[in-house]
Amino acid sequence: MLRHKSAQKRARQTIKKTEKNKKNRALLKGSIKRSASSTDKAAGMEEFKKTTAILDRAAGKGLIHKNKAANTKSKIAKLLNKLAK
Repeated sequence: MLRHKSAQKRARQTIKKTEKNKKNRALLKGSIKRSASSTDKAAGMEEFKKTTAILDRAAGKGLIHKNKAANTKSKIAKLLNKLAK
């Protein structure tokens, strides 16, 4: 059992932040999968716009690194460009 009030508060905050991060990571992964597995160019571009916004938000909040967000956006864009050919 934690004895100090500050340690108790920190434990409560950690639990809340962990739940929030899990939810946001699940949202992020689902969005990436949907846009990467798209077979239609137009629908893929719509999903790509949503995914880009989610990736940028996650990078801004520190959920993922900004370079990982950029690399993921690039990878999805390459997949969508292949659909056009």
